[in-house]
Amino acid sequence: MTHPTSQPIDETKFIIRGIHLDLTDALRRITMEKAARLLRHNDHILRIRLDLELDKTRGAKDQFIAKGRIEISGPDLIASVQSEDAYKSVDLLVDKLDALLRERHGRRKDNRNHPHAAELGAPLPKV
Repeated sequence: MTHPTSQPIDETKFIIRGIHLDLTDALRRITMEKAARLLRHNDHILRIRLDLELDKTRGAKDQFIAKGRIEISGPDLIASVQSEDAYKSVDLLVDKLDALLRERHGRRKDNRNHPHAAELGAPLPKV
């Protein structure tokens, strides 16, 4: 399986499950392709876990709940979305996880480029 940029997808980094739902090959493939864009942010992503759940108990229509967890150095990034369409849930989840990764990268870059001033216990001597 190849990514649209013709780079192979490292399938060992993905765990994709269906809860109360049998994942079709097409849904699994689309989910893998969409989630592969998350790997472009950071080479240090250990694993991406995506769960797609069918919930028939909420209202008249079926609800698809997509949950995602990115295992990375530091705190894991976790997101969840729900909609009435499985493919839409996957799209929304990947967008949300992408935003979390960009926000995390921005915070790390700001801390690296603008370190906090050090507090000294005594005033500096005058030269």
